[in-house]
Amino acid sequence: MKYEEQERKIYAKYDDKTIRVYQAYNDKIADEAIKLGTFGEHFSLTRMTWIKPSFLWMMYRCGWAEKENQERVLAIDIKREAFDEIVKNSVISSYKPNLGITEDEWKEEVKNSLVRCQWDPERDIYGKPIGRRSIQLGIRGEAVEKYVNEWIVKITDITDEVKRIKQSIDNGTFKENLLPEEKEYII
Repeated sequence: MKYEEQERKIYAKYDDKTIRVYQAYNDKIADEAIKLGTFGEHFSLTRMTWIKPSFLWMMYRCGWAEKENQERVLAIDIKREAFDEIVKNSVISSYKPNLGITEDEWKEEVKNSLVRCQWDPERDIYGKPIGRRSIQLGIRGEAVEKYVNEWIVKITDITDEVKRIKQSIDNGTFKENLLPEEKEYII
């Protein structure tokens, strides 16, 4: 199946008030975030930070909490209206002629946008693409400040759970119900 044909829907764990996104960090940033309930001085407000609502895409990205500086996986519940705002204000990260604007106009939008949207191949438990796309959103500037200071409701360190799931995959005892239940999210 070609890239253009792959399904692009947001699947996430959410309730009436919050939606869960995932990020992976080193111990210093993760410990501080758990202690504060948001990110602290070791987290950079000046860099783009990427949030991912797909658990398995995050596991692929951080190598099940084994990649350097991604040894701790955080489940971050943010306000749904904040997530919706992030998506609505995003600019797609790569130009395609069907966007309805010129490449120069797109470049200008990317330069001025606080939010970047990227659709990457969704993965299975082994890291193999499954034929649909998973959203990740890069935020910077004022959007990162709002994320840290206003939008985060709760941060949970799920590293131990991640390692248990990975161990079950490795030893052949994995069951689908070990994964968070993600359902289609409509903006």
